Amino acid sequence: MTEETRRTVLGTSPAAATGYRPRGTLPLRVEALRQFRRRRTLVAFGIAAALPLVLLAAFAIGGSPSDDDGGSPALVTIATASGPNFAAFVLFASSGFLLPVVVALFCGDTVASEASWSSLRYLLAAPVPRARLLWSKLVVALGYGAVTVLLLVTVALAAGAAGYGWGDVRLPDGGTMPATEILWRMVVVAGYVYGSLLVVGALGFWLSTVTDAPLGAVGGAVGLWIVSTILDAVTALGGARDFLPTHWQYAWLDALQPRIEWAGMIQGLALSTACTVVLLALAFRGFEKKDIVS
Repeated sequence: MTEETRRTVLGTSPAAATGYRPRGTLPLRVEALRQFRRRRTLVAFGIAAALPLVLLAAFAIGGSPSDDDGGSPALVTIATASGPNFAAFVLFASSGFLLPVVVALFCGDTVASEASWSSLRYLLAAPVPRARLLWSKLVVALGYGAVTVLLLVTVALAAGAAGYGWGDVRLPDGGTMPATEILWRMVVVAGYVYGSLLVVGALGFWLSTVTDAPLGAVGGAVGLWIVSTILDAVTALGGARDFLPTHWQYAWLDALQPRIEWAGMIQGLALSTACTVVLLALAFRGFEKKDIVS
């Protein structure tokens, strides 16, 4: 690749056309529409909307769980107490695997899929600056991840309210809470769940910039998330587990107490944010110097 070609691809050519604005290339609305039309986007939204309905049907068929079910998580035993209780259980059931897979899919597929279709070099030759291309794809991918979490919580609240009413909320540690009080707490819970998933999204996005195989980027992010979950179960690691991103994934349960405990959620978000910044820096730095051949 000659220096002039490289400058053109990077959007720094001194001979750029009059009126050319790097910030005006690949607008977010265009990228959002392109990604929305992808089948995997519609499938992810469909699964997020269907999961609460599937769990609602499962409880209707199998009956409500009782408090003396040995070994059952506390949220399971109170899942049918009210609509917000059901929504909290849906989040608990999906935040360990489903939501990480969806976020990894959105972020890990976005750049690698362009490379696999041999369309990435044509986008850069438009010319779309490399940083602008990554920024547009990252914002859209993370945005769709947030929409998935919001869709899941909204459908779960609606389905739970329809199936179990909108009464007082039973707390996992005992006691009750007015339904009006739990609404803003569900916002905190959903925000924390999404914030904890930023690290898996950033990992998938970084891998997407270093490979031409979308499944490799998505699988790598999900695989490391699973490995982190397994290592977190090894109590012999002691305090080292505090540095695993999955160690704090259920810290949002502290928001479902009479008095919110913020310490665990703050530590979890701090770790997730730090890892996200490092991984995104690696993605932008490496992609800037990468020789694009596909």
